[in-house]
Amino acid sequence: MYNRAETSRIRKEFWIKFGQYMKPVPSASGFRVNWPNYKTGIRNIYFRMKAERDFASIGIEICHADTELQELYFDQFVQLKKLFLNSLNEDWEWKLLSSNEFGQPISKIEKILPQVNVMDEKDWPEIISFFKPRIIGLDDFWENVKPGFEGF
Repeated sequence: MYNRAETSRIRKEFWIKFGQYMKPVPSASGFRVNWPNYKTGIRNIYFRMKAERDFASIGIEICHADTELQELYFDQFVQLKKLFLNSLNEDWEWKLLSSNEFGQPISKIEKILPQVNVMDEKDWPEIISFFKPRIIGLDDFWENVKPGFEGF
């Protein structure tokens, strides 16, 4: 069992390692990007990567407080699902109006890698190999569709 400080240190090391690994990879637009802290540039839409003790996940989270607007954003993504599939080449789970760990309503499109542990450094290559093509695919997708979300 790890204490809080040790847990924090190990997680921080993982994200630093992932950031260093991804640093030479340019975005779809050719610019440098902070991959671990990817900014979509659209309020209430986030690309989230999570590395936990029993899974890793990557996804798009729509966190607008107004659930009707959240549904509108989600519907916009649904209309773009073919482009999404072309960029990512795999099915993801699409969840309209679920709850996050704080009980707030969110909608998300995500992919989960089960049975990995960020606290176990031997799992890091598998987690990084899971994140890399998917965050690059999300970036490619976002480069093409972002203008459609700028008017919301």
